[in-house]
Order: sequence, then C-alpha cells, then structure tokens
Amino acid sequence: MAKIHQTFVCQSCGAVYNRWRGRCEACNGWNSIVEETGTAGPQAGPAATRPSRARGRVFPLEGLTGEAREAPRIPSGIGELDRVTGGGFVRGSVILLGGDPGIGKSTLLMQATAAMAGTGERVVYISGEEAVAQVRLRAERLGLAAQPVELAAETNVEDIVETLSQGRPPALAIIDSIQTMWTETVESAPGTVTQVRSSAQALIRFAKTSGTAVILVGHVTKDGQIAGPRVVEHMVDCVASFEGDQGHHFRILRAVKNRFGPTDEIGVFEMTDGGLAEVPNPSALFLAGRDHAAPGTAVFAGMEGTRPLLVEIQALVAPSSLGMPRRAVVGWDPNRLSMVLAVLEAHGGIRLGTHDVYLNVAGGLRITEPAADLAVAAALVSSLSGSVLPPETAYFGEIGLSGAIRPVAQAPARLKEALKLGFAKAVTPQGRGEGGDGALPTEALRHIADLVAGIAARSERRNDWDEDDAEREGDARDSARYTGRAARGSRAAR
Repeated sequence: MAKIHQTFVCQSCGAVYNRWRGRCEACNGWNSIVEETGTAGPQAGPAATRPSRARGRVFPLEGLTGEAREAPRIPSGIGELDRVTGGGFVRGSVILLGGDPGIGKSTLLMQATAAMAGTGERVVYISGEEAVAQVRLRAERLGLAAQPVELAAETNVEDIVETLSQGRPPALAIIDSIQTMWTETVESAPGTVTQVRSSAQALIRFAKTSGTAVILVGHVTKDGQIAGPRVVEHMVDCVASFEGDQGHHFRILRAVKNRFGPTDEIGVFEMTDGGLAEVPNPSALFLAGRDHAAPGTAVFAGMEGTRPLLVEIQALVAPSSLGMPRRAVVGWDPNRLSMVLAVLEAHGGIRLGTHDVYLNVAGGLRITEPAADLAVAAALVSSLSGSVLPPETAYFGEIGLSGAIRPVAQAPARLKEALKLGFAKAVTPQGRGEGGDGALPTEALRHIADLVAGIAARSERRNDWDEDDAEREGDARDSARYTGRAARGSRAAR
C-alpha cells in the first residue's frame, strides 16, 4: 500500500519542497508555499492515484520524408480572432487566453461560440465562475440568445470530460476559467498550482484524443502574467493575451505563443454597446483626432506581426524643478526611452538632464519593437524645440548606442500602409530597401545628428517666418496709426 506523505509546493512557480519554508528559493516569493498531500514512491505527485501499467505500448516511428499536410482549421467567424490564431482553430489544439478582469474575455468568447454555432458546429461553453442564468443574460444583451450554444456551470474536470465525450465531439469547448477547475486525482484546493496543472493536463489529453479545440481562460496577476505555473503555458499550443485600458474603447488580442501560426500577431477590437466590434483598419482609428499643429507628436509606422500599424507618439519635455527629473512612459519600454535620451545627449547635442520627459502612445496600444526609436527621438526634439513636425510624415528606424540609425525589417509594408493613409513622406534609415513602384518618397538618415539638424533647421525657418510676420504686423499697425492721425488732422483743419 502506498505511503502517504506531505509535500510543499510554491503557488507562484511550482517549486516542490519536503518541508515548509517562508520564502521560495526559486522565485523569492514570500508565504507562497502550501502543503499538499500525495503518495510516496516512484509515482508520487499529482498523478499518483492513477493505476500504473506494467508495460508500455509499441507505437510506430516515421522518417523525415513524407507528405506534410496542413492542420485542418475551423474558422471562428470573427476575422480578427482568426488572424491571431493563424486562420482559425486547429482541431485538437488548446488555447490559453488571459486578460485583466472586465476587459472583455467572456464577451469575445461568447461572440465566437455564437458565430461558430451558427454554422452548424457543436460548441460547448463551460463556466466555473458564473451560473447558466448569468451567461444567458450576457447572450441576451449581445443579441446572441437564439444561437444553439450548449451551456453548463461545472468545475469537476472528470465530469466535464465525460459529458463532452458523449455524442458528437464538440468543435470548440470553452473552459472559463482554468483556476476554478479541480480534479479528483489531486488532494488540494482549486486554484493551487497542482490543481491547475492537473486539470489542464486532463483537458489537454481530451482535446488531443477527441479533436476538440479547447480554450482555457486564465486569470491575470498584478504583474500582468497569467496566474498559475508557467508550465501550463508550455503545455498548451497557443497563448493569447487580451489587452486594453478601461479608459479606452480599444482592445488588443495579442498572440504570445502559437504552434500553428505566427507569433506577435494582434487583432484589434472596439468595445461597443453591442459587444466587441472588429476594427479592419486600426491605423486610421489610432490616428483619428490628432492635433497636426502641436509640437511633440510624431507618427510611427510600426509592425504588429504581419500587420502594418501607424500610431501617434506623443512627447512632452518641460523644465523640471526637481533634483531628479521625472521620466514617465505609457505604452513603451522605459529602459528604451532612457537609452534614446542618452543617445540624444551624447551624439545629438540635446540637453535633457534638467527636463521632465513624458512619453505616451496614443490609443492605449503598447509598442515593443525597437523600430519606434526614430519616431520617439523626433517627438522629443520637437517638443523641446517647439517645432511642429510635418503632419504628413511618418518615422521608423532603430537607433544604436553610437547614434547610427539602423535599418528595420519589413520597410516596404510600412511605407505601403503610410501611402494608403495619405502620407506624403517617410523618414527612414539608410539601406532600408526599396518599396517598389509608386512607393512613398523617403528621406534617408544615417545618424541621429541628421535628425536633430533637420528639426533645428525647420525651427529656424519658422522663427524667421515669425519675425517677418511680426515686422509686417508692426508696419501695418504703424501705417494704421499714421493714417488715423492724418485723417483726424484733416478733419480738424476743415
């Protein structure tokens, strides 16, 4: 008979100890180690209570040569969701979807299940956090109550797998959420590392054997990471993150990992009264309402996966009264901003050590690629000098520590998107490659000093124009005063 023993598992990283500790040595987390019960011996762990087999089975081996077939996909009926998944749901795949509370995960999945059920596919929605009546209320609010979606409120994994195995296998199964699921093979509370890992493993095994695409909804911690051990992210086929800000009506669905499609692909949605609406042209939406006459703004031609995207970079440089000036960033890497500021001071002759710097990516989008360095530098120099950048110009390029502006990938796609939105010119690095016939005219820069000199020359021309305008206005005022005095003198003489 197996001997029962206690193990202590960290709820943050999954590290296992033989006794309780106040701090986890693997992740340095405090008070995250919880006692869990298992069986001793070679089968100790979450799966210890499962029966063992004396001998394994022989499986066939295949060579490298052979016919490679593309995995069959099931379209979800939502174009932006299919873009992120790589063209639709692959049969037997498992997707882990994470996002902040209230961001719209359940709304997106309800719309996807309704769209698939409308095509005749069997779709099942399992909720572990809400009752069936609550899910129905959401469907009625979205106008999807008439779709043949099968609902259930259940948290036991064995009961869920047995129910889904009856009849025709579902094309899609939603598990909302994985932190509420529990399995009888593990003696621990739902939401612990062992329960999350064991429940996910049982659902993944069902998906692979039945061909059902399964979406697991995951909670998000304060740091923005999906709660639970990172091993769950390695077990699934696709990890997607649903991002957004409560103050903006845009929502970004981003693929972090995808075994059957491209990574770093995004889908853009807009939160409306009727649910989430697709945004087929997000560049025009992100650039809508920008102030063309304000200094400190530059348009960045970026890439999110295979999609070109134009966004507005806003910078504000103001004199600081603090001993240590502030550096506030929204939507970009703060370390990258510090590097760009250092390069501008060292190689561009721009002194920003006594100024507060605020940087914002308009629309709530978060940019991760280094190609935004040139647009950020242009916005900073424009805000410091008070010179307005040409509103019909787009910027992209990576800045090195030596001040050199380096080429970036997929330049023709960036230029094509800017040309489609009516831009007249693009400031790019040298050696970016040609954009083809009819491409957008470009101004190639080699060094960061060339960018600073161009903005400074534009500022000098503007100052000269302002002085000429002031002289003309002064001459007009003097002429008007002289004309008025002459008229009054003429009337007095009469």
